[in-house]
Amino acid sequence: MGGIEQTRQRGILNPRTAAERFRLTREPAPADLARFVDGYWILHWDLTGPHRQRVLTHPMVHLSFTTGGRARVTGVVRDAFTEEISGAGRVVGVRFRPGGFRPFLTTPVSALTGRTLDIEKVFGPDARTTADAIIAEPSVPAALDLAAGLLRSRQPEPDPAVDEAAGLVAAIISDPSVLRVSQLAAATGVNTRRLQRLFAEYVGVGPKWVIRRARMQEAAARAAAAPQDWSALAAELGYADQAHFTRDFTASTGTSPARYSWLARTV
Repeated sequence: MGGIEQTRQRGILNPRTAAERFRLTREPAPADLARFVDGYWILHWDLTGPHRQRVLTHPMVHLSFTTGGRARVTGVVRDAFTEEISGAGRVVGVRFRPGGFRPFLTTPVSALTGRTLDIEKVFGPDARTTADAIIAEPSVPAALDLAAGLLRSRQPEPDPAVDEAAGLVAAIISDPSVLRVSQLAAATGVNTRRLQRLFAEYVGVGPKWVIRRARMQEAAARAAAAPQDWSALAAELGYADQAHFTRDFTASTGTSPARYSWLARTV
């Protein structure tokens, strides 16, 4: 299983079709914000008709600025996230490290889970002016500088628990043998009770969800690459049987593993 950078790519379902519909680029976070921000993402599209993109989300909070005036904070989405795009447009996005958005809040990150809020609800009414400037700015580097300025203006204090939370998520992603919370606790030396509290406060979802989502992203990536022995893959990913795996895969991607594999390679 690949590292975090490879896993970021895995959230986009049906990647071949997606690559034909839009262009996604990524930029690193400025050094002074890297303790909070994982990086930037920029989406461009120019379509003759609508396109609905399904994404298996990561345990990260996003701040996005979209053509048409939308500026919003999106908490961790437990289910697959679907977004429709049409015409021509652009999104400038800030992707926070797991746990990295907590210093910008007065509440646990779990308060944002499953929610999308206008930027003013989180950063205050004055953030709207900066958001409008980011959306109107034709230069991507200049737009990213404005976004960085917005975050710097909040001057969050360094918080060592951010690094701890991000490290635990990285441990899940990098070690495919971690299939249960008890295994994560044993591998990291952090007891289960603290894991649950830390993930709720900083990540926004529990460690069990993060483990299951990472393994489902692995399943989707492998299905897109080639047909699989689904029973063997289910066992490898910690499922008691193929039927349970198939139900979870279908709920996550919208189709069965075999059909997803065929669509990803032929459509």
